[in-house]
Amino acid sequence: YEKAEPLYLESKAIREKALGREHPDYAASLNNLAGLYQVMGQYEKAEPLYLESKAIREKALGREHPDYAASLNNLAILYENMGQYEQAEPLNLESKAIREKTLGREHPDYAASLQNLAVLYQDMGQYEKAEPLYLESKAIREKALGRESPDYAESLNNLAGLYRIMGQYEKVEPLLLELSTVNMRLIEQALHHLSESELNNYLDKFSNGQNQTLSFTQIADSKKMISVCYDNSLFYKGFLLQSVGRIKQLALSDAGTAEKYTLLQSYHRRLATQYAQPIAKRDSALVAQLEVKANDFEKDLARTVAGWSQANKQVTWQEVQAALKPGEVAVEFVSYRFYQKKLTDSTMYAALILLPGTDSPQFIPLFEEREIAALFKNKGARKSDYVNTLYTNSAQTTGGQKNLYQAIWQPLETALAGAKTVYFSPAGLLHRINFNAISGQDGKPLADRIRLVQLSSTRQIALPQPLANAAASPDAMLFGGIDYEPDSLNKSPALIPQDYAHTREDIDFEDADSTLRGGTWGYLPWTEKEVNSLQGILKQAGLKPILNKGADGSEEVFKSIGAAGASPRVLHLATHGYFFPDPKRLPQQAATGVSAFKGAEHPMIRSGLILAGGNYAWKTGKPFRPDREDGVVTAYEISQMNLSNTELVVLSACETGLGDIEGNEGVYGLQRALKIAGAKYVVMSLWQVPDAQTQELMTVFYTNWLSRKMPIPEAFDAAQKTMREKYEHPFFWAGFILLR
Repeated sequence: YEKAEPLYLESKAIREKALGREHPDYAASLNNLAGLYQVMGQYEKAEPLYLESKAIREKALGREHPDYAASLNNLAILYENMGQYEQAEPLNLESKAIREKTLGREHPDYAASLQNLAVLYQDMGQYEKAEPLYLESKAIREKALGRESPDYAESLNNLAGLYRIMGQYEKVEPLLLELSTVNMRLIEQALHHLSESELNNYLDKFSNGQNQTLSFTQIADSKKMISVCYDNSLFYKGFLLQSVGRIKQLALSDAGTAEKYTLLQSYHRRLATQYAQPIAKRDSALVAQLEVKANDFEKDLARTVAGWSQANKQVTWQEVQAALKPGEVAVEFVSYRFYQKKLTDSTMYAALILLPGTDSPQFIPLFEEREIAALFKNKGARKSDYVNTLYTNSAQTTGGQKNLYQAIWQPLETALAGAKTVYFSPAGLLHRINFNAISGQDGKPLADRIRLVQLSSTRQIALPQPLANAAASPDAMLFGGIDYEPDSLNKSPALIPQDYAHTREDIDFEDADSTLRGGTWGYLPWTEKEVNSLQGILKQAGLKPILNKGADGSEEVFKSIGAAGASPRVLHLATHGYFFPDPKRLPQQAATGVSAFKGAEHPMIRSGLILAGGNYAWKTGKPFRPDREDGVVTAYEISQMNLSNTELVVLSACETGLGDIEGNEGVYGLQRALKIAGAKYVVMSLWQVPDAQTQELMTVFYTNWLSRKMPIPEAFDAAQKTMREKYEHPFFWAGFILLR
């Protein structure tokens, strides 16, 4: 929005000077600027612009022109947003009448007027007036735009919301079932031609439907709706995350495939343009031709590119269930804004539980987010005290709020009775928890009585992720003992720029401590011991470890991984990591040094790793030398790499599991970046972990895996158990989690 405003203002000024203040194009500029202020919530700026635009259009075009009707419509929506219903209604009625007369009763714009008037009546509590308008609008959109248009999906969503308010649940269910199908189809179409960031923005359009579907399922006892919620979770949490990166990697596997994929994208882009038009205005011959070409290219890629079909395959809850063995359970956690008469500010959590042999999943409501959000706020306590309190069963917040066990696990105990292994996929704040460390009623961690396997999506149970190359590379790339000062700092102090002076105070973190892998980017002595120790273990197992220490642990070396050949089987990064929350939720930061990363809009730039020489860029916002990388590798940069041949990535750093939480799509940070890049297993941290105990945990883990020949998940669980038996407090053993 901040980029759009000056452009609208400049356009408006040019039209005012060149065409005058009574020209329809000047009115269009006023209307567009008002629309921008409206979506920004600046209603007081929008209203006079809408009024002026309406007056110009009335004088220049007349009261029966579609543009005048549009002005009435936009102003009505503004007044509705402002709660001024009595001013909105006559504007809506007049706009509807004009569109009916000039465009006809089958035009999408007339359907939009019906929809807007229905929304107004719904907000006014006049449900009997709203229903026939919603129904007529839906019928027009179905005929004029088709059943796979976003406008038709909006009609389904709004009509379902009305019936829910009216208590007519039998009418809600079929609408939400159809809405889920339509939304998935729209997103599948977009997947083929939008970038990841564009796709993420596009997904926002469907969030209300998801909120309403989950909210309705919470209050309605319907096996059909629960099944749909599970399938939706597999789609939104699993398919989109894994497919975006996987399809991109496969498409770029060779020049011939890349060319085909580029053509496929162009066909889908052109199809999207056609689908956005009313059916009557589409070039039906072109649509048919493009659909055939796109289908042929997809079949060709599926036939010739290994892994293509799997990357594009949808998975249902029945397929996940069929892959479960006796004693295994799958749990999809979901979070959603609760929908009553309108969307509320309450974010609810629930668990979708899938047991072998049942005829549908179970839906178990859990808690409201604010009930446990306070548990994650560190009010100046030492990190160890904070972590230990968080995971202790007796932990209570003020006001009698629940602890982690009471909020998350206790409601599931009955449904999980007899389960030996629980595969689970977190949502929202649950990404910040090590489930193994939650203390049960007996005061012992859950890890002592049940095997917990964390997945990005339980889709992985039905479609396990194979390595790109079955004969995995024997290489292991290790980073540790890194020098974070500029390369020439110790060699020639005269070359140090005068504006560079690194101190602990320059880096804005709580509880900065050089023995924790986070905070100040000081040298970490145990990381060198860690990679030296791992080197021997890897050699004994027949792998070829490549150590990158000191100035050799650079961003240039890191980014060369997978660029000209297969990525290594093991990638171990013992270094500093960082994560900053959304700057919109924080006080305004100065635009210098660390703020280049802290204040970034893109969530995958606010999460990353520090490599050789990174302190200079961290402080100044620019690389030490213009011909070198800056030493701060962001999650976004990692997501562009090809790690499809890497079996294990270990982020032996602080807070590498954190990132912005975007609804059910998961954490937009390092873990998402590495999954997009193609890594199979990722070990990452949830808090600033102690240096010595981290080195100890990693040594035991690698020994279990490579020397004792244990599978990676079992090797990791056993390593944490060893640490748990030695160190009572979770701070020392539970900081790392394994994401499959």
